[in-house]
Amino acid sequence: MVEDTTPKVPAITFSYLVYDYGTILKDGDGTCYFEFKNTGRADLQLTNVSSSCGCTVPQWPKEPIPPGQSDHIKVSYHTSRVGTINKNIYVESNTGEKVTLSIKGYVSETPKEIVPEQKTSPLMNN
Repeated sequence: MVEDTTPKVPAITFSYLVYDYGTILKDGDGTCYFEFKNTGRADLQLTNVSSSCGCTVPQWPKEPIPPGQSDHIKVSYHTSRVGTINKNIYVESNTGEKVTLSIKGYVSETPKEIVPEQKTSPLMNN
């Protein structure tokens, strides 16, 4: 029998490192999720998740993630300002590596409601 000498350490693998909102409306839903999996051989513990700006708020699992299990980091971007979205989220864990995630996109002004002009018909003026 061959002994497995692979180290029993955690490893984190994300489904994607960049989330593109595309164009969203001002004050719209700025929530996205970064899915990840513990692809290592020991429990994964996220120790800190922070962002490059106060307008980007990450929420992450505080419990250890066993090998082979998946979870997610929820990111809420405040869409109160019109303009380009280009923010980073920094993930620290017991893997010893810091992973940088990014969100991008554009927040556009909410269109004004257009009320159709009332046109009167010459037949109605009788």
